[in-house]
Amino acid sequence: MGLPFAEHLAEFAKTKGIATGTIAKIAQNPDQSKHLETATLKLYGLDIDLVNLRSEEYAENSRIPTGVSFGTPLEDAKRRDITINALFYNVHTHSVEDFTEKGLDDLRDGLIRTPLPPKETFKDDPLRVLRCVRFASRFGFDLVDEISSAAKDPVIQDALVTKVTRERVGVELSKMLKGRDPLRSIELIHQLSLFTPIVSALPSEILATLSNRPKDPELARRNATVLSLLLDPIDDQIPPLHPIYYRYLRADATTRARLYLASFLTPYLSLTYLDKKRKALPAVEAVIREALKLGTQNHFLDGVPFLFSAVPKVRQFLLEYPTFYTEHKRSRIGMFLRHKNIHHLNAGVHWSSSFLFSLVTEMGELYDLNADKLDVDRASALVERYNQFATLVEELELYDAGEMRPLLDGREVSTALGAKKGGPWLAEALSKVVEWQLDNPQQNKEQCTAWLKREREEGRIQIDELVEPTSKRPRKK
Repeated sequence: MGLPFAEHLAEFAKTKGIATGTIAKIAQNPDQSKHLETATLKLYGLDIDLVNLRSEEYAENSRIPTGVSFGTPLEDAKRRDITINALFYNVHTHSVEDFTEKGLDDLRDGLIRTPLPPKETFKDDPLRVLRCVRFASRFGFDLVDEISSAAKDPVIQDALVTKVTRERVGVELSKMLKGRDPLRSIELIHQLSLFTPIVSALPSEILATLSNRPKDPELARRNATVLSLLLDPIDDQIPPLHPIYYRYLRADATTRARLYLASFLTPYLSLTYLDKKRKALPAVEAVIREALKLGTQNHFLDGVPFLFSAVPKVRQFLLEYPTFYTEHKRSRIGMFLRHKNIHHLNAGVHWSSSFLFSLVTEMGELYDLNADKLDVDRASALVERYNQFATLVEELELYDAGEMRPLLDGREVSTALGAKKGGPWLAEALSKVVEWQLDNPQQNKEQCTAWLKREREEGRIQIDELVEPTSKRPRKK
């Protein structure tokens, strides 16, 4: 077992003058699908996991093994998900041992293959379907035809929904989207018809209140393809995107995966569901929370719904934008970039990401999947429109408008206006202060205070003071 071997290894290392870290034991816990005792220690700066060779048996309706026993190297290799993950290294002979007799060839040929027939492997553990996709995209390998056929089998797809916890599905998808080639992962999911088994496992009360049916899953692939064209351009068919749209991508490493998840889930764009209080909420939020069990890590659960809500607002704003291009007010653009549904860094959403995702959804409508062709002329015009706006933002130095703080804080505003207490009026007054700042970027606090007082005197700022009751109950004598 793992622990006694770890203790033996640590003792042996000590005789050679090699230090090892503290040994930790991860005990068996069948209730948490942990059927093997594992020991961990640090050696040469590496974290090493030690576990015995094993063979497993599975029940028909579960991916959790019903029986785990000591096994031979061949039995252990056969229970692995793919052949290239079933290779052993003999520490005595310093050689790789390939008990499946396929792993080394598949590694050389760039193939993803299961050690056992894929349908048998996937029935035992349907999550292996997603692991095949993830490793194929990670290494740029191809799936053998048998895997594709088995993955499309309705029995396997149903098992992926019923036998695998949503947390594990979410973990695999998250690794794909944060990995080397998220577009390749999404393409394989599309080819294997896995979109619905991945995202459709919603509680019945949510499904019953969806505002509409999700759009065709092909939309996910279309938008992911467009996102890839914008983030990693491979030709000059369309104009390059303005550099301002890449700035936050470089600053926040989670943005890329978040944009790919948003693109993947665009079949749910504009859909809502009703919560227990009959309040309409974004359906994508339920998909991320319930079907994928992804939380706020990487700002998936909180960030993607914000990106969705920004799309119609950005589109409408850019339709109106040409009408005030030559007579713009700096404040109009700056206040839009500060809008809570456009810029929300607490949810990982910068205004530039909102505009980029909006562009993805617009260009996605111009992409023909069957012909693998983009309407270049119309797409180029779209990019130019977004670039024109970005150029103006850069000229007006408004990139950081979303993070700009008011010149006066709430206390200073109240003092300037002679108000004793705050209230709803104060938030509006602070918003007016920011608007004034945007149109008067060279002015100082004193000038802002003087302007604010004039606004009050001329009735453009109303203060709702709390008024004492006119009648009071008589005091008891």
